Amino acid sequence: MTGLLHIDSSLRTEGSVSREVSAAFATAWREAHPDAPYTYRDLAAEPLPHVDGEVVAARADTSGRHRLEQELVGELKAAETVLIGAPMYNFSVPSGLKAWLDWILVPELFANPETGVGVLTGKRVVVVTARGGSYAPGTPRADNDFQAPYLRLIFDQLGLRDVEFVHTELTLAHTVPHLAQFRAQADASREESHQAVRRLVVAG
Repeated sequence: MTGLLHIDSSLRTEGSVSREVSAAFATAWREAHPDAPYTYRDLAAEPLPHVDGEVVAARADTSGRHRLEQELVGELKAAETVLIGAPMYNFSVPSGLKAWLDWILVPELFANPETGVGVLTGKRVVVVTARGGSYAPGTPRADNDFQAPYLRLIFDQLGLRDVEFVHTELTLAHTVPHLAQFRAQADASREESHQAVRRLVVAG
């Protein structure tokens, strides 16, 4: 049976666009798969500790893995679809999401470097982002997007090739004066993101 692992990482619980759009995907997905397992993690409400030396040492000793690592890896392996809400913070991802990635980047999940295939290959990943400005191709800040390229690289290391991004741009247009001229584009981007996640649920 298919399952959904839904992860939110925005520090904002009210007014978060990444939470809003990821929730729209999750709601539509659960309506389409009413009997399927659903696991939710809020990395802001329940932050993960950073990986430390003790955890690294445990990874070298196959007889005793860290309990939290087992739990997080188990959630990932059990899901057929992974949904990640990832606002852009300082041109990259929130530290809470980085901590989650550090926990699940374990040798058993790495893809074979020759074939690119791993135990996670075949799973679907949907990343919902929210960016205060615009980092779309052709925009002045396109080269400052260290968020999507970073996540693609990480997922590639895990053999996850079915990765789709839904970007909501210009989310600060209604609050930052010098972006006010882009409010119409911001509203259009937000609406398109909602339409995009609905399409992805139908397509998946």
